[in-house]
Amino acid sequence: MLTADQFYTPEQRALQADHDSLKLADAVVQAIVRDEIEAPHIPFLESRDFFFLSTVSAEGEPTVSYKGGPVGMVQVLDAKTLVFPNYDGNGMFKSMGNIAAAPKVGLLFIDLETPHRIRVQGRARVLDDDPLLADYPGANLLVRVEVTACFLNCARYIHKHTRVAASPYVPDEAGQQPFPSWKRIDMLQPVLPTRDQGRTEAEGGVITFDDYVGKVMDGTS
Repeated sequence: MLTADQFYTPEQRALQADHDSLKLADAVVQAIVRDEIEAPHIPFLESRDFFFLSTVSAEGEPTVSYKGGPVGMVQVLDAKTLVFPNYDGNGMFKSMGNIAAAPKVGLLFIDLETPHRIRVQGRARVLDDDPLLADYPGANLLVRVEVTACFLNCARYIHKHTRVAASPYVPDEAGQQPFPSWKRIDMLQPVLPTRDQGRTEAEGGVITFDDYVGKVMDGTS
């Protein structure tokens, strides 16, 4: 179990003191914050098909990424370890590169319908040869997270949303997925990865950046 002094930074403690919440903050840590994933949280984490991933670069520059996939994209291997896949993206590898440089991560899991959320903090590793990578057809990397903190988070400010549909871009059982519209943008054709060269014509032809923006705006991207 984590203590308040282990969990909070001096700056957080100073603000708690300013706002008369030191005792409350101590009680919250004692009540809900653990240095491992407790059994009641596992079904929720493993039932998610998206979460938000926070990372920082070696210089401390933060970024937050939406990670989506099939239901069960996160596996809890034991109380201190979870894994998740990385799928084809825009080629930037912002989050994965950050993890390689600065392994501390934050994961936010949300059910927008109930609503409900759980936060996980830990140290991550990016792997391209992990045997569990085979569990995720279409994934190019696997991330293993050593959990340092896991806790239920108050859901009172979560706006309720109703699910409409899963993303059609989630890889199927063979790892196949539709060709995304942004890979059809004219200016990107010379710089697409080798595996994507020559596919644009068969996937509807070249489009302009403005065409792509229109697809984003009307939800057909």
